[in-house]
Amino acid sequence: MKEALMKILAAAKADLEQAGDLKALEEVRVKYLGKKGELTAILKQMGSLSAEDRPVIGQLANQVRSEIEEEIAHAGSHLREKALDEKLAKERLDITLPGKKNPIGHQHPLSIVLDEIKEIFLGMGFDVVTGPEIELDYYNFEALNIPKGHPARDTQDTFYISDNVLLRSQTSPMQVRTMETRKPPIRIIAPGRVYRSDAVDATHSPMFHQIEGMVIDKGVTMADLKGTLEIFAKRLYGEDTVVRFRPHHFPFTEPSAEMDVQCFHCHGEGCRLCKGEGWIELLGCGMVHPKVLAGCGIDPEVYSGFALGMGLERVAMRRYNIDDLRLLYDNDVRFLEQF
Repeated sequence: MKEALMKILAAAKADLEQAGDLKALEEVRVKYLGKKGELTAILKQMGSLSAEDRPVIGQLANQVRSEIEEEIAHAGSHLREKALDEKLAKERLDITLPGKKNPIGHQHPLSIVLDEIKEIFLGMGFDVVTGPEIELDYYNFEALNIPKGHPARDTQDTFYISDNVLLRSQTSPMQVRTMETRKPPIRIIAPGRVYRSDAVDATHSPMFHQIEGMVIDKGVTMADLKGTLEIFAKRLYGEDTVVRFRPHHFPFTEPSAEMDVQCFHCHGEGCRLCKGEGWIELLGCGMVHPKVLAGCGIDPEVYSGFALGMGLERVAMRRYNIDDLRLLYDNDVRFLEQF
């Protein structure tokens, strides 16, 4: 048995020298010192020894176990140090290499233009108000002088939840809601999503964004409307921007007009961008109809005001020369990263 113990010690040392990593080292430990290991198998035979040989062999077995454990500990320390060196070599940073730029997002072109428009009107003393996208028929139409059966509803056909609840087709309801809760003077803009049952094409979408504006005070005239909008256009498109006003009709304003900006590409000569007209329609506007004021509890004999409305997509498309509305909603990174 003594010879068997010495053979186990020699074999364990040989195997430890061949162990190339911690996994192989553990396999050697289990092979010799585990519950079913070779040294354990020898110790189980101790009962067959004589009383004189048992302590001698027991002492030798303990020495062999201790020596194998020391060899395993020494080899483990060496292998762990080796593994750490290899890991550090693989993870070494070359500080002379240029850093990698992490891609980050940025504002959507609609958000960029909306923020610019807000800043322009805030600079002129306007407040920004928001309201529900699910609206009552009263606020979306009737309070704006568009009763049931009025032909103007055809151009703003929207999505109805019930006979009296709908998805708003404009942000004009916020003008009425504001007049009901505030006393003049009032200066507000109301941006937000609106909905109309339009088929999707290059210039239409069932969902888009609109910005309405309104001023109510004593002595407000068409001159105030024109001056405000000229300042807005110049700040949005540049000081050399030229605007014109054309007569139009809206049920909630009287008189009404549409404002065009001179084509910034051809400067009025006519081109593909302005479809040969030299002018590009930007927004609708007019003096708030007396019936709308009276319906909101404001005396039209004392107060007057003007209102305006524009499509955010239309402004953004003309700012960036975008010829298809769908590009703003496709989430194509190749398109959006230009901005």
